[in-house]
Amino acid sequence: MISFGRPSLPGMAGTPLLDDLRAALGDAAVLTDPDLLRMHERDEADLCAAGTPLVVTRPRDTEQVVAVVRAAARHGVPVVPQGARTGLAGAANAVDGAVVLSTVAMDRILEIDPVSRIAVVQPGVVNAALAGAVRGHGLWYPPDPGSWESSTIGGNVATNAGGMCCVKYGVTTEYVLGLTVVLASGEVLRTGRRTAKGVAGYDLTRLFVGSEGTLGVITEITVSLRPAPAESLTLVAVFGSTAAAGTAVAGIAERGLSPSLLELLDRTHLTAIEAYRPMGLRTDAQALLLAAVDTGSRAAADLARIAEVCEAAGADEVWTATDAVEAAALLQARRLAHPAMEKFAADAFPGGNGGLVIDDVAVPRGALAALLDGVARIATECAVPIGVVGHAGDGNMHPNIVVDRADPASVERGRRAFDEIMRLGLELGGTCTGEHGVGLLKRDWLAREIGPVGIRVHQAIKAALDPAGLFNPGKVL
Repeated sequence: MISFGRPSLPGMAGTPLLDDLRAALGDAAVLTDPDLLRMHERDEADLCAAGTPLVVTRPRDTEQVVAVVRAAARHGVPVVPQGARTGLAGAANAVDGAVVLSTVAMDRILEIDPVSRIAVVQPGVVNAALAGAVRGHGLWYPPDPGSWESSTIGGNVATNAGGMCCVKYGVTTEYVLGLTVVLASGEVLRTGRRTAKGVAGYDLTRLFVGSEGTLGVITEITVSLRPAPAESLTLVAVFGSTAAAGTAVAGIAERGLSPSLLELLDRTHLTAIEAYRPMGLRTDAQALLLAAVDTGSRAAADLARIAEVCEAAGADEVWTATDAVEAAALLQARRLAHPAMEKFAADAFPGGNGGLVIDDVAVPRGALAALLDGVARIATECAVPIGVVGHAGDGNMHPNIVVDRADPASVERGRRAFDEIMRLGLELGGTCTGEHGVGLLKRDWLAREIGPVGIRVHQAIKAALDPAGLFNPGKVL
């Protein structure tokens, strides 16, 4: 269920806390301008509750994060970690009177080790910046969320972000070897390793990956790197229905093919992208599959086999990008899906009041066609426009529900559609979030998915690490 209220917590500390923060960080890193506070109220999740923080802090290293956490704890004030605020589940939304701990100033790549194939970064390093820095060493950092040109590694780790290459290379957690974390006590915990292998103790690193700032503040991240892949070959398949595209995805998996990218865009998204940035997309198609392979000398043969599967599933047209420039343009079209849909939603209602409720549901690949059919049925039953885009190759889809913010009935229909999609995803053996995280948006659905025993274990871990409940309150649990 979506939260629409305004979160608040009593007991603002006011001037004494601000004095402590300025003494520790300096005036320039302690921001209280009302306009800046409003800018830091929320991430990009639409229609999620948010409060106004008391202050935004911008520490530059672990020691300064320790100072912020300890000062907030002394005054009993919650701490909300934020990165670039590109999240889509409300995980970075502030609560009234909180200290926002922004990591944007912690933007240094501390080390690149091409022998061990690792990098050590601060959390404010932008994903694309890391990718560019390691490219010169012939290396690659695979996780690539759609917001990779602006989202930070810290935010990617906190939400266990995915991306378009996940179908072959996995999500963020597969590449996080170790962390430095500031705990609620102000102590500094170092988890994990730098070695290629290591199984000592509990896997605390994975505990913090995806914890959305509720267990600690991540201040350094050791990530594993891969050799840069061979240049990929790309094709596009056009379908008369989203379900037929889903059937093709299942067939590709069944035949043991390993695309490095397998993305689906429905007609709503194709229309929105073409209106946002014209590039000749087939807006008459009901669905488009974008596939790529990076298997070197086998790439052409593998791509041909994928084309055969698409044709057998009923594709109206299949064509291959002629060069890297054309392939990059197709990939860019996929990356434009979110901003294009934001404009589509804004233009859909008078006064620019259109909003997006962005779902994130993952199902087994064999259930993808059933999910897509179900979303179409839900859109009709709830009388709301829903566009579907996502990582078809791993069954992770993003239904985008368009609502009129100014119309309570429209918002209510959108909320009902959201819940029906969540229910369908779980019934199909799926999960309530494949990559965006829980945040505020999915708390009730997380509880349904993991059950009462799972919730008690989550609560026990939270109580052990953050007994006063000051880290990112109201998120996840």
